[in-house]
Amino acid sequence: MTLSQTESSQSPILAGTMLNKVPQITLYFWVIKVLCTTVGETASDFLNVNLNLGLTGTSIVMGVLLLIVLFIQIKTKRYIPAIYWLTVVLISVFGTLVTDNLTDKLGVPLEVSTILFSVLLAITFAVWYAYEKTLSIHSIFTTRREIFYWVAILFTFALGTASGDLMAESLGLGYFTTGVIVCIVITIFAIAWKAGLNPILAFWLIYIMTRPLGASLGDYLSQSTEHGGLGLGATGTSAIFILAIIITVVFLAFTKRDVITNPEAEEEADEKGRHVIVQVATVAVLLVAVSVGGYYWRQSALKNQLQAETTAPAVSTGSNTATAPKYPLGDVSSFKKITQDTLDLVNKGDMSGAKTRVADLEYEWDNAQARLKPMNLAKWTEVDGAIDKVLRELRSVNPNTQSSKSALEALLMALNKP
Repeated sequence: MTLSQTESSQSPILAGTMLNKVPQITLYFWVIKVLCTTVGETASDFLNVNLNLGLTGTSIVMGVLLLIVLFIQIKTKRYIPAIYWLTVVLISVFGTLVTDNLTDKLGVPLEVSTILFSVLLAITFAVWYAYEKTLSIHSIFTTRREIFYWVAILFTFALGTASGDLMAESLGLGYFTTGVIVCIVITIFAIAWKAGLNPILAFWLIYIMTRPLGASLGDYLSQSTEHGGLGLGATGTSAIFILAIIITVVFLAFTKRDVITNPEAEEEADEKGRHVIVQVATVAVLLVAVSVGGYYWRQSALKNQLQAETTAPAVSTGSNTATAPKYPLGDVSSFKKITQDTLDLVNKGDMSGAKTRVADLEYEWDNAQARLKPMNLAKWTEVDGAIDKVLRELRSVNPNTQSSKSALEALLMALNKP
């Protein structure tokens, strides 16, 4: 057994310090974790778009709420399901926003974000182990351990968001395919866990992977039925999952089925097993090899597709042949049509119809991101920002006709201006 020599040289109960502050890793844990992850995705969209707070406003609000709840969580002396899982929900939203701000506000590529958060997470674990001589997830009963624990969780959500968006959007796999891949990876790690993979290593690997899984699930539930989803929307999906979280947390609060009763024994179990360093190194090498190989294979496929689509068609003009003028993002006629249709509906006062039609614009634009973004990053960013403005105006709780009209006209201008 390896406990912190400075903070707890004996059982936390006998020492009069905190009881264990985190839940036992059961099926309930993973169910709530996925629910929280999905809420992190849909709630962020709801605040950003439906309440029209924007990315900056949403980040400020969620950051303040997270600090308040995290302070309460750290000040408690034992595991309280409601406080713990509220902290996870808020940190999942904030972790998503951290990556979104880097991508949308600062223009940091998702590839860079993925590497950055991987390094930060590795540094967190290294410092955690250097101070505590253990990374056990069952013996969080000192303030220092808990701070390391929550910092690691924040980086897992940010990393999960970056890697998931990289697969689904930048590499054009879509959320469904990404979800399937993630499910396979989680299954492999779960089997390896049972077969002898170090429990701490397996836990954190699966914890990271549940973030893109939750995003895929949220996308499937919120997306319209025309686009293969269930059509619940961000609001409906958030409400259903928050209710499910509350019901499960209340159940656990009464039954106490996820309370760790013997953290010392659990810590010893976490650290059992041979060749832990070899396992970590092997898994790291395999993950890097598969990720880098898959990334370059997909990039090559996208590059071939881009070359085929950007070849200018010849336009016959009698005896001469002229090259058709090209828009920086190629053929965007489909986006123009959807935007014009939406504007026509707004002009007719049919805001409900406009909101439905603009969903087609979001779906088509997201699916085309991997193809369009490499063509001209500056132009793609301009149009993407204009589309975000349109979505916020039309999906706000109380959409304004004039503001929606102005946003749509600005988008048409961006789609027409080379």
